[in-house]
Amino acid sequence: MWDEYEYRALFLWETNFYNDVVLGTFLPPAMWVKLPHFFQTWIRNFISGSIVYLLPGFLWSFVIYYWKRNLYIPKDCVPSLKSMLLQIYVAMKAMPWYTLYLTINEYVVESGRTKCFPRISDVGWPVYLVYLLTYLTLVEFGIYWMHRELHHVKPLYKFLHATHHIYNNQSSLSPFAGLAFHPLDGILQAMPHSISLFIVPMQFRTHIALLFLEGLWTANVHDCIHGKLWPIMGAGYHTIHHTTYRHNYGHYTVLMDWAFGTLRNPVLDDDDNEKPIKCN
Repeated sequence: MWDEYEYRALFLWETNFYNDVVLGTFLPPAMWVKLPHFFQTWIRNFISGSIVYLLPGFLWSFVIYYWKRNLYIPKDCVPSLKSMLLQIYVAMKAMPWYTLYLTINEYVVESGRTKCFPRISDVGWPVYLVYLLTYLTLVEFGIYWMHRELHHVKPLYKFLHATHHIYNNQSSLSPFAGLAFHPLDGILQAMPHSISLFIVPMQFRTHIALLFLEGLWTANVHDCIHGKLWPIMGAGYHTIHHTTYRHNYGHYTVLMDWAFGTLRNPVLDDDDNEKPIKCN
């Protein structure tokens, strides 16, 4: 079993490894090798975050709006190029702040202040899976309530979350809307990931991977193509969130909405008085 000093050394080695791989791939050495570790990590997170946001967004938009046009999305629901460019602008303007938050998060882990551990072998697979499930449950709970309060606390909505909700129908939502937040809004919704590290042990690499998975996940739930795999929060559920503002606050699953009474199913029963959502 490693002691605290050895854990910190392993965390630092791991983040240095990520820095060397990413920065060494995309930048000449003269631009980064002499920078302090913190700034190397910030630049690495900015490059990685931008790739995770832009590359899947462009590829998925090409598939659903052009290559397979009208197969997944009705013709009148395809967002305009202007709308997608605005989403990219808002997201990329916030990206330095998102990635600064990630970098501070990594620094806290490197400093040994959290319950993170570096290797799955430190605890074994059964215990790791229990920790992972607990961590994901805490994250799901935390993001649900953070998101819900961003709607229900009027100043938070007006000054932060409203930036994201200008995309309020199927013809304005796209994979690029996933990170188009006010920077502080995006950071607040990421905080449950970090807070959970002080509550439940979590492997550092898994934590980093899940944070970057956010970029892929948010693209998926904003593309208006419902996966229909319960209890996953498919895009059909999240599109309802963008049109009603009072349902489906959850993150990866609909379980918190189900537990706290805010769930609305995309497939409405015949007895419902509401009609299925259409493009405006």
